Amino acid sequence: MDMDAFVAVHGPVWDRLDELVRRRRSLDGAEVDELIELYQRATTHLSIVRSGSADAMLVGRLSSLVARARSAVTGAHSPAWREVVRFFTVSFPVVAYRAWRWWLGAALGSLAVAYVLAVWVVQDPAVQTVLGTPEEVRQLVEHDFADYYSEHPAASFAGQVWVNNAWVSLQVIVSAILLGLPIPWILWQNAANLGIISGLMHAHGKADVFWGLILPHGMLELTAVFLAAGVGMRLGWTVIDPGPRRRGEALAEQGRAVMSVALGLVAVLLVSGLIEAGVTPSGLPTWARIAIGALAEVLFLTYVIVFGRRAVREDETGDIEDAPDLAPTA
Repeated sequence: MDMDAFVAVHGPVWDRLDELVRRRRSLDGAEVDELIELYQRATTHLSIVRSGSADAMLVGRLSSLVARARSAVTGAHSPAWREVVRFFTVSFPVVAYRAWRWWLGAALGSLAVAYVLAVWVVQDPAVQTVLGTPEEVRQLVEHDFADYYSEHPAASFAGQVWVNNAWVSLQVIVSAILLGLPIPWILWQNAANLGIISGLMHAHGKADVFWGLILPHGMLELTAVFLAAGVGMRLGWTVIDPGPRRRGEALAEQGRAVMSVALGLVAVLLVSGLIEAGVTPSGLPTWARIAIGALAEVLFLTYVIVFGRRAVREDETGDIEDAPDLAPTA
């Protein structure tokens, strides 16, 4: 076979393929089809050249072109570090930011329920007798509540707290599969527990102990629970009102968003667990422990607002890149 003639005939095809590969991010539908067709033809040409020519430069040129075209057609895999960076700077914060009304609503509703129950317990001694015998209540307010934070080694306690908090948030996330319907009940249980214990501690003059132990880690921990509840309920609402998108497409996007939050909350709850195990029972002054918890809360909210707002301005949804239900077609 005359390789000079072969190159003369097919050289324009290779040049056109090289041009399309270089402009792959700005191709229209027809050009994408052309890219795929030329890639298939160049692959055949490479096979012919390899079997009929000893020209290493020609083989190398075609091999490089076919490899770059394959990457453009099939999509190159991003480095793992880039995916991690994108997750923490785009995916997680933008999902949290877009759902802020939902988790703010969950927070206000839960805190209102806890406040009402706490006031009820403080003002009605009869309610306290229903909650436990005088000995049981005394044991709780004098010993059990404070001892809970110091009876285990810090490392093991941090792990225990992390798992427990992750389990609560996981229940909320999983409830999204049921359109978020169980989430209000889970929030009610959490708020009722907080309100009852708060009421008992206040009624027995232990308000300083209660707030000094609950606030350092509780601010970030409850925020994580409210965020999980917010995105879960938002997923349920998407089924009812998918907006301009098809219901299946909207549900798939929000489902992936829920998973992004679930993964992000692993890190958030780890920080909360470390504070609960290392700061809450420490010998630091109460104001210092609360200040550390407040700082962690402010940093987290600032992170969500700054990175989330920026991602919204860039029209990011937090969905994975090249989502399967949004694959471009020509």
